[in-house]
Amino acid sequence: MESLNDFAFKQRKYMPVFPKAIGKPTVYIEGYPYEDNEPMAGTGYHGEQIALFFEQLSRYFAVNAHIHIGIDNFIYYREGDITKFVSPDVYVVFGVAKFPQRRSFYTWSEGAVPAVVFEFLSDSTAARDRAEKVQLYLMDIGVQEYFIHQPEMNKPPEFRGWRRGASGGIVEIVPAADGGLFSETLNLSFQWVEQRQSHVRLLRPYLPDGTPITTSMEEHHLRVAAETLAAGEAERREAAEMLARGEAARREAEVERREAAEMLARGEAARREALELELERLRAALATRQDESA
Repeated sequence: MESLNDFAFKQRKYMPVFPKAIGKPTVYIEGYPYEDNEPMAGTGYHGEQIALFFEQLSRYFAVNAHIHIGIDNFIYYREGDITKFVSPDVYVVFGVAKFPQRRSFYTWSEGAVPAVVFEFLSDSTAARDRAEKVQLYLMDIGVQEYFIHQPEMNKPPEFRGWRRGASGGIVEIVPAADGGLFSETLNLSFQWVEQRQSHVRLLRPYLPDGTPITTSMEEHHLRVAAETLAAGEAERREAAEMLARGEAARREAEVERREAAEMLARGEAARREALELELERLRAALATRQDESA
């Protein structure tokens, strides 16, 4: 399917380039808690948003074995201090092995910190997400970019992002005319769309040229549609070929019919000519006999 080939080409073209981390994948370090008995998502809105967003990023970055996508697990960022941790909704780490999965992410052991962090606002975390965590993620931990988004449609839209500037300070990312934000780190654009049925204001990733990164369900539907289109095109070609073969057979039969008619006509003409000759001979013979009788 040409569209999938096109996307694979763009995927390679736009994939970020980064150095490999100096640490090693670490599943668990004894003494560091890895769960807090809290559910991953506070509401159904957040559950749908986080699950779909994580899936899209995971599928897109699956082609690179050294991009790790995390979802709501602890990130410990200071060795020896179990109080220094965060648990962002979704985050992306460059340079570390994608697998194995980790119970928690330990920055000093992996030799890397998240490149980009996404938080989806809830009533209990919104105030910290907008203020305290900007400083925490970008300056204390060293994240390159940080984004927040409000997925509930019954609340005012809120999509903002910050990055560390060239001078080392924090710079808020300026939205595009359509309200989207561009991540220089991931080389992806992000924009929300309203899902009327579920009332979720869904944040979605796009390639720099505007090509959407699909979910697995959307990809399935695209494949089915492409296969259906291809099957329909094959059936159309087969029907056209059958029609062409039928037309050719009809023309061939018509040629044969004309040839048979022409042969029949030539035979009839020859028969008439022979009959005329015979009549002429008989007339001549009759005339001779009459002359002899006279």
